[in-house]
Amino acid sequence: MKKPRKKGPAAKKGAAPISERPPGPSSAPPGRQRGQSPFSPRRSQSPRALAINILARVRATDAFLNVVLDAALDEHRPDARDAALVTELCYGSTRRQLQLDEAIAAVADRKLEKIEDRVLAALRIGAYQRWFMRVPVHAAVGATVEAVKEVGLHRATGFVNALLRKLGDEPPKGSGHPQWMVDRWTRHFGPEKTAAMLEADNLAPPVVARINSTRTTRDELLAALPGAKATTVSPVGVVLPSGQPEELYGFTEGLWQVQDEAAQLVGLYASVPKGARVLDACAAPGGKSCHLAETCSVVSTDVHAHKLTKIRQEAERLGVKLEVHKADAAKLPEALGEFDAVLLDAPCSGLGTLRRHPELRWRRRPEDIPRLASLQRALLESCQQRVKPGGLLVYAVCTTEPEEGADQVELFLRSHPDFTAEAPQGLSFPTWQGYLRTLPGPEGMDGFFAARLRKMY
Repeated sequence: MKKPRKKGPAAKKGAAPISERPPGPSSAPPGRQRGQSPFSPRRSQSPRALAINILARVRATDAFLNVVLDAALDEHRPDARDAALVTELCYGSTRRQLQLDEAIAAVADRKLEKIEDRVLAALRIGAYQRWFMRVPVHAAVGATVEAVKEVGLHRATGFVNALLRKLGDEPPKGSGHPQWMVDRWTRHFGPEKTAAMLEADNLAPPVVARINSTRTTRDELLAALPGAKATTVSPVGVVLPSGQPEELYGFTEGLWQVQDEAAQLVGLYASVPKGARVLDACAAPGGKSCHLAETCSVVSTDVHAHKLTKIRQEAERLGVKLEVHKADAAKLPEALGEFDAVLLDAPCSGLGTLRRHPELRWRRRPEDIPRLASLQRALLESCQQRVKPGGLLVYAVCTTEPEEGADQVELFLRSHPDFTAEAPQGLSFPTWQGYLRTLPGPEGMDGFFAARLRKMY
């Protein structure tokens, strides 16, 4: 009998949400990132076998999909075509998991939670190929059964073969999101906007980069990088051409850093004066720290020491200087001093990044939002103490939820009369009541919220 699965960090009551931030860079589907892999050395695997093992590991450990996928691609080094297929199978079947599972459950003779992780992963990718990649039935079933044999599950081939052949010609209708999420967004944003958000979440996102303005301009990079195009809102963004990001022109030279367009807008919206001393209190993965370090003196802190190594490496690659310290944003040491500006890119539900982290839609629960909002209030209270009189507190979250965004800021302002909301001048950004707000949709950006708060005395 299958052992009960442990709940992942997002489902634990009282878990430290500060570690729940989706890992970056958040421009998935990711390229291979060099580094130690959790996958043990083994012979090269076919794309479908590799996808089965990746999805099984994600389900068994509640790991983030992009982290496990990166590790697997780094370990097995498939060619570009096979890497793209693995990525499509993993991300696509995770986005459509609700529909796939509904169909599988209808023809299975046991509950899905009783099915071994690798077998369920095989069923999902087999069904996904049939319905969403339009692979002929015989090819989708045959290739999936061969992959099941390849991962050592010969005893399960008959079960997988039979179930995949019983599936109907079309998938069950659905949005690919939990109903509670659809209902919540409909209340907040209306049915039309919600439909656009749901559709956008189910599309593969582009890989977007922010230019390193200390080394190049956007026009120079576009001229030197065939297939790249300018982002529509961010004046420092570039949509990268297909291929592994670290193999494209300008990566090794530190001319750009992978960062979603909406995340770029946070740094621009902050409008921190040049030369200012800035604290990035929850800095990992470091994109906003490196952006600010192009013009400011930046101190980057994070509660996780291993994430600081990545920030240092990125700063070195880009040729920008910043200080890095291990510190808990909820208890910032007084020894850090006061700052002209403090950026709090707070841990949140991550519901603005579901196209890049599709597994989050199945892990989040409605009760996570007030729990995370409580953490955010504590972090805001800690960070405001490090802001100089006359300085800025910039609060940002990669979520669509008002409780974590505008409601959070309004609550803070009511209890801190020495702060006032202050929108930047001369910027044309997507805003709501003076705050920066982007939502998934035709614009092709992640969902972000940011507020710029001035400490008056």
